[in-house]
Amino acid sequence: MSTDTIDYIATRVDGVRDTGRFDSNSQDVPLLEVRDLVRHYALPRETLFSPPAQVQALNGVSFCVQQGRSLGIVGESGSGKSTIARLVMALDVPTSGSVRLLGRDLQALGRAELRAARRDLQMVFQDPYGSLDPRQTVARIVAEPLEALTETSREERRERAGASLAAVGLRASDMDKYPHEFSGGQRQRIAIARALITRPKLIVADEPVSALDVSVQAQVLNLMQDLQQEFGISYLLISHDLAVVNHLCDEVCVLHRGVIVERGTPQRLFAQAEHPYTQALLSAVPRAEPALSHA
Repeated sequence: MSTDTIDYIATRVDGVRDTGRFDSNSQDVPLLEVRDLVRHYALPRETLFSPPAQVQALNGVSFCVQQGRSLGIVGESGSGKSTIARLVMALDVPTSGSVRLLGRDLQALGRAELRAARRDLQMVFQDPYGSLDPRQTVARIVAEPLEALTETSREERRERAGASLAAVGLRASDMDKYPHEFSGGQRQRIAIARALITRPKLIVADEPVSALDVSVQAQVLNLMQDLQQEFGISYLLISHDLAVVNHLCDEVCVLHRGVIVERGTPQRLFAQAEHPYTQALLSAVPRAEPALSHA
């Protein structure tokens, strides 16, 4: 990607019409700070007079993401990973605890402040086809956050959509196509372009490559890494695969039954995991086996 393209996105997204940026006056404040996050869900009552049972999805989860850094949340299905994603995106309300973006509690924000915060907080979903409206063109899909969050003209949204697609390796001529005309890897690039268009500080990526072939996974992860280096984006990468977070993340938290049981750098966890659950996850990572000699 050319320097001109990077500068274009920066100036267009941070231009006059985007003066309502959600920001902090202190550079010492973490980009994202999760404190003692708890989320319990009530199940339907079994009988009319019985108390409702509860599912304890999260039980006191805490972590920080610094600007320009990336954190991986790893665990099996049902461990609470997607609950974290919903709470960080302010799509759900915690039972207790807080989620702070640049020092501000997202649950304490008014509607206008939360709207401003969403410019710095975007999401990439697991299914690259299911997250794209098949009835809309790529230009409309990628520009959708601008329609919701900024006052821009139709022409300006189209220009910025083209620049965002160029940033993820697609062509401006792809803007008038529909999602079914692309491969799975290309569709995930479109989803990343949509997340990138507001030039966010943090992208929450919930299993962003699990629905893709192994060869395509590497391409998408390399793209995310390149975008981080060029734009200074931070990622909260949610995955069941330690090999995936090893590719992109500076630190990893291992989540088991709603509790972080181990944390550290990917290199440390791969070399000397201490918790039995982390060791079990590592044993599931595919490893290349040497060919057997028949001599």
